[in-house]
Amino acid sequence: MQGRALCRYRRPVPLDTHEWISFEDDHHRRTWIFDATFLRSKWNCIFGSGCKGVHDTDTTHLAQGCCTHGAHFVDDEDVQTVVVASARLKKRHWQYKKQGQRDGILGTDDGATTTRVVDGACIFLNRPGFEGGIGCAFHHAALEFGERKMDLQPDVCWQLPLRLEDHTDEHGYVTSTLREWKRRDWGAGGEDFHWWCTDSDDAFHGGKPVYQYLRDEIVELVGQHVYDQMVALLERPKWTPLPHPAVSRR
Repeated sequence: MQGRALCRYRRPVPLDTHEWISFEDDHHRRTWIFDATFLRSKWNCIFGSGCKGVHDTDTTHLAQGCCTHGAHFVDDEDVQTVVVASARLKKRHWQYKKQGQRDGILGTDDGATTTRVVDGACIFLNRPGFEGGIGCAFHHAALEFGERKMDLQPDVCWQLPLRLEDHTDEHGYVTSTLREWKRRDWGAGGEDFHWWCTDSDDAFHGGKPVYQYLRDEIVELVGQHVYDQMVALLERPKWTPLPHPAVSRR
């Protein structure tokens, strides 16, 4: 009886409900799908301002954000970008420059190439107390150089918390989905995180919607033309129904 009572009054878990928008890109034989709920949200990065990190306990005091683990490179071009960019970093930008020059910047994780982990986090992460400022060394350098940080960093670093997935069917037609990065995208270990920023309302108090806040990142992922089409759909008058294309073409 007691077990039945507990089940009866257990608080229901809210559904992870999202609105999605999509359109066809016949020129490139592709369908684009966008997580409109996340893109319209006020998510913003709160690194150093309440981010609890990706450990299994609250590690706000470490100011590591999602830089605890070495960044996984997507391909050789990604590796080369970071190797070249790291050579441009000065001591004022990068706390671990001496260690990087002496022992290298690359590591491995289950056979995948990553940035090396030093003192419990990515070698490019400046820790609290560093006179050049906490956070990614590439961020500091990009600000000084007047460049985009995405042109210096590993791809995964500037893309988070966006995730672009491509699926190709047996006829060669591609479906590309742009959505928020979830715990599952980290693999089995993601479920052990004490906190993840897109799970918590702590990070949803920015001044702009995500599609504006991360404009440069989204354009880099999907291109300017697709971005403009996406924005037109996101900014349509609220609750305006979209007619089926077969009807709207009449």
